[in-house]
Amino acid sequence: MSARRDELAANQDAVRRRIDAAASGAGRDPADVTLVAVTKFFPASDVRLLAELGVTDVGENRHQEAQAKAADCADLDLRWHFIGGLQSNKAAAVTSYARVVESVDRAKLVAPLNRGAHEQAGPVDVLVQVSLDPPGREGRQGADPADLDVLAAAVDEAGMLRLRGLMAVAPLGEDPAAAYARLAGIRREFVGTHPDATWLSAGMSGDLEAAVAAGATHVRLGTAVLGPRPRNL
Repeated sequence: MSARRDELAANQDAVRRRIDAAASGAGRDPADVTLVAVTKFFPASDVRLLAELGVTDVGENRHQEAQAKAADCADLDLRWHFIGGLQSNKAAAVTSYARVVESVDRAKLVAPLNRGAHEQAGPVDVLVQVSLDPPGREGRQGADPADLDVLAAAVDEAGMLRLRGLMAVAPLGEDPAAAYARLAGIRREFVGTHPDATWLSAGMSGDLEAAVAAGATHVRLGTAVLGPRPRNL
C-alpha cells in the first residue's frame, strides 16, 4: 500500500505543478482551481489514499460504481461529483451520495434531482453541461448553448438545487484551446445572466492547461492522478 500511496502522491504533486503553472500563466490564483479526482474503475482504497493526500473532491460517472464507492468511503469528508451522462430514472438516486451533479443537460433531469435532494434533506449543487460539439454530431453530449437560460431557469426554480455554473468537454479531434475559447465566451454570457453561477468545470488530464487558461474553476483528472485505468469498458 505504501508503494501505491507514493505513486499517487507523486502523480498529485505533478498535477498540482501543472495547475499552478497554468493558473500563473493565465494571471490566476492557483487556489481558485479545484482538482476533481476521477476514480472510475479504481478501488475505494485509492480514494482513501487520495483523501489522506489532501484530495477533497472525487468524480464518478457510473452510478452503480459511484454509489458503492461512496458508501465504502462514507466516513471520509469528501465532496462527490457525478460527472457522467445521467438517466432520468437514476437522477434521484444519484443525490444519495453526490453533492455536485455536473451533467445536467436537459430539463427532464431537474424534477427527479430535486425530489432526490428533498429526500436527502440537503441541497445539491448543479452544473449545466453545455455542448461544444457542432449540431448534429453523433454522440453529442450537453445542452445547446441557446438552451442554457431555459435549463438554468428550471434549476433555479427547483427548491433544493443550487445552480453553480457550467460544465463542458472538449470535442474529440478539435484543438482544446479553440473549444475552450468558445466555452469562455459562453460562460461570460451565462454569468451575465446568472451572476452567482461562477463555477466552470472543464479540462481533463490531457488538456487541463487550456481549460485553466479559459477560466476553469474545476478540472476533472483521472489518469494524470491515478495512472492508466485498470480495465477498459
